[in-house]
Amino acid sequence: MADKKGKPGEAEAPPPQKGEKDPEEPKKKSEQPKDEVGTRKGCRRYKWEFKDSNKEFWSVGHAEVKLISLACLIGSLVMFTGSTVHPLLTLIITMEISIFIFFFIIYTFAIQRYLPFILWPISDLLNDLFCCGFLVGAAVFALRSRQTVPTNYLAAVVFLCVAALFALVDVCLQKKHFKGKKIKRNVLVPPPPKEPEKPVAEVKPVDAEKKKEAGKPKEAKAKGAAGAKGGKK
Repeated sequence: MADKKGKPGEAEAPPPQKGEKDPEEPKKKSEQPKDEVGTRKGCRRYKWEFKDSNKEFWSVGHAEVKLISLACLIGSLVMFTGSTVHPLLTLIITMEISIFIFFFIIYTFAIQRYLPFILWPISDLLNDLFCCGFLVGAAVFALRSRQTVPTNYLAAVVFLCVAALFALVDVCLQKKHFKGKKIKRNVLVPPPPKEPEKPVAEVKPVDAEKKKEAGKPKEAKAKGAAGAKGGKK
């Protein structure tokens, strides 16, 4: 068989040198760690943050507890509609429902990962504490403001107490975020003042000249002694 020859006038492409990448090779994606963000950017980072945030939100138990509290608050609001209720109770229930929905959206769409200047575990912890206090106070106020308590009214108060209980459970779950973290002490204490550096004493030219003059008589005496010895010989 005849060897294949290129067309005349066409130069063969030089072979790629060592260390140079072949331009036809597709770029490989850098391998990223599964437990950390790594160097992901853009959509790749948001996908990882979305999955990791939902995994943490549902696996620890925050999502389940918040859903139960939210369902109890909605149930109490529905039960209160069948009877005359003080507007303060309706205000407290709707406020807590909106706050629970807010935190649920924040954790579900991983918005807290892009707002690191807010201490989200502490804010969620404070929200649960205030929610528990407000709901317990609302239940006590609801029972004291009525002389006769119908069945649906009593059921609404029970739902309020259950929601407050699960808010307290969420406070206990928040402790996992603070385990193994030591408090940094003396953070606001200013550092000790630095001692001023002592200036290096510079050799004055007058002292140098005096040393040279002091050395000259010794050299003259040495030369004179050498001459005297030569004369005696």
